[in-house]
Amino acid sequence: MGKILGAGSGEDCGSFGESPHCHTMIPIRKTFSLVFIIGASVLLYVTWHMETQQHFQKNMVEMSQVEEEATMDDPRPLLNPGIMLVEITDNAELKPLVMCSVESTARQNPDKPIYFFMKGFSGNLSQYPEPEYRLIPLLSSMKNVVLLPLNATELFEDTSLKFWHQKVNPEKEKYWTHVFADGCRLAMLWKYGGIYLDTDIISMRPIPFANFTCPQHFKTVSNGAIGFSHRHHPVLWNCMEDFVANYIGHIWGQQGPQLLTRVLKRWCQTNNLAPFIGKECNGISLWITNRFYPIPHPAWKRYYTPWKKKDIERTFSATYGAHVWNYMNRNDKKEIVTGSLIEHFFQLYCPSTYRNVIQLNHSTW
Repeated sequence: MGKILGAGSGEDCGSFGESPHCHTMIPIRKTFSLVFIIGASVLLYVTWHMETQQHFQKNMVEMSQVEEEATMDDPRPLLNPGIMLVEITDNAELKPLVMCSVESTARQNPDKPIYFFMKGFSGNLSQYPEPEYRLIPLLSSMKNVVLLPLNATELFEDTSLKFWHQKVNPEKEKYWTHVFADGCRLAMLWKYGGIYLDTDIISMRPIPFANFTCPQHFKTVSNGAIGFSHRHHPVLWNCMEDFVANYIGHIWGQQGPQLLTRVLKRWCQTNNLAPFIGKECNGISLWITNRFYPIPHPAWKRYYTPWKKKDIERTFSATYGAHVWNYMNRNDKKEIVTGSLIEHFFQLYCPSTYRNVIQLNHSTW
């Protein structure tokens, strides 16, 4: 009796009793499937690689264009972090202490650009000719000083301070210039990185780039001198968020030292920052007080008295810059007294300001 075959004359490889022909077909199917998978994977990889290369090249072109634009047309510290100072009044003719602060910072840090943002500066140096203007031309002649207009709307863009700045009424603010300056330094450090210094700090030594703050005493971290090596540090974003969430403009220091102290306590997960002074906490150094505040603010008048050389050397041996507490002098308006410590600092650290401003026009702050 003949054997009955399935359709197409193929043997049934689904039965338990497999024939030798079935054993030959199974490896062929496996090989075909493997080749198909490998081929598909290679095709996907090549497609992904080409798209990635195109995206990368596109980004490189865009980055190159941004660098060229920033280098040629935009002198802000987008690509080259430096030391930033701010004049938040509309004054174009600056006070001697502000001049000394910028000059001393430039002299002590010749390898760093010094960005001086001025609210009253148009950005066009030709509008400030001598002899009508003396101080802006003097600053612009310093090789590492970059004068920049302060545009608050642009500065606060893309930060949580944007809507605060749009809503706040400066005329109703008790400490507007100080609160405004507090916000500016946070946005600048967030966007540009580098170092921020108050304009009543006279620089005495080069300041290293680092993530640092500096307590003015063991309970409070001041915001008069702050540094962040790179842009967009999360602590700065936290500070701006806290600035808006806990805004109380009529309380002195609420948006400044008190804010920075609050944020750092959360960052360091502690209620007491004193043990961290002189140490590092989660990547941020709390420098010793003498780095910028060797004389505490209650004793600010000591800057206007004569000092012995040995006392100067001992007190300021670890100081990067001396904060002379100009706000404390707002009522007294003390002048530079011959032989005083402040005169010694002007002569030593900002000789151009001393020669062109103090000696030619005996002036208060």
